[in-house]
Amino acid sequence: MPELPEVETTRRGLVPFVVNQRIATAIVRNHSLRLPVPRSLPRLVAGATIAAVGRRGKYLLFDCGPGTLILHLGMSGRLWIVDHGTPPEPHDHFDLVLDSGTVVRLRDPRRFGLVLWGNGDPLRHTLLAGIGPEPFDAAFNGDWLYRVTRNRTAAIKLVLMDGHVVAGIGNIYANEALFHAGVNPRQAAQRMGPGRCDLLADKIRETLELAIGAGGSSLRDYVGSDGVAGSFQSQFMVYDRAGEPCHRCGTPIKGIRQGQRSTFYCPRCQR
Repeated sequence: MPELPEVETTRRGLVPFVVNQRIATAIVRNHSLRLPVPRSLPRLVAGATIAAVGRRGKYLLFDCGPGTLILHLGMSGRLWIVDHGTPPEPHDHFDLVLDSGTVVRLRDPRRFGLVLWGNGDPLRHTLLAGIGPEPFDAAFNGDWLYRVTRNRTAAIKLVLMDGHVVAGIGNIYANEALFHAGVNPRQAAQRMGPGRCDLLADKIRETLELAIGAGGSSLRDYVGSDGVAGSFQSQFMVYDRAGEPCHRCGTPIKGIRQGQRSTFYCPRCQR
C-alpha cells in the first residue's frame, strides 16, 4: 500500500502540471471503488481551477475553490499524468481532464482507492478529521508520542501504524524507523520512556525524509506520477529481509506477524 512517502512523491510530481490549471471535466469509468465515486463529480469539478494540491496523511487534496477533490491510492493505486487521447487500460477508473490537455489518471486494479468530493474545510471531512499530526509538523515530537502511548498496551509498531497517533506511517516505514531507533517492534507502547520516544520521533522523520528523497519504495505496483519507480527499497535495513544478515551487526533479520502484517527486526540491534 502506498504510504506517506509515495503519496508525497506523487503530490510533488503532480503540482507543476495541475496547479493553476482549469478543469474541463472528470471521466469516471468505474464508480465502484472503496466508496462510490459521486455521480455528480463531473459537474462539480467542471470549470474549477486547481489552486493547490495538498496532502493529509495518505490522502491527496485538490483545492478546487468551492470544494476539494479527495483522492486515496488504496492498496495498489497509481495517479499519474497522461496526454489527452491516451487510451485507458482496463483498470484506469478515473480521469481528471484539464483545459491544457493534461489528464490526471487513476489506475487502481484492486479498487481500494477513493475519489470523493468535499465541501468546506476538507480537514473536517469524516475521513480526515481524526487523523493524527503529520510527522513533519511541530505537533509531532517525542512529548506527543510519550503522551499518547501512556495507556496503550499494544506493541509500539502497531501504535505507529494507527493514523490517530501519527499520520501516514504504514508497515514499511514503521519497520524501518523502529530499526533506526533501536526499538523492538514488540515493545509495549506504554513502556516507552521519554528518551526513547524522542529518539523514535526523530527517526520517523529521518526515515520518511530519506524515502521521499528516493521517490518512495516500489515493491509491486507503485510508480510516481512521472512513471518512474521509487528506489528506497534499496536502502531497506530490515523490511522484507527475514533471514538475511543485519547490515549493522550481521545477526539474521527476524520476521514475525503482528496485527496480520509482516514485521521485520534485528534481535540484536533492537531491544
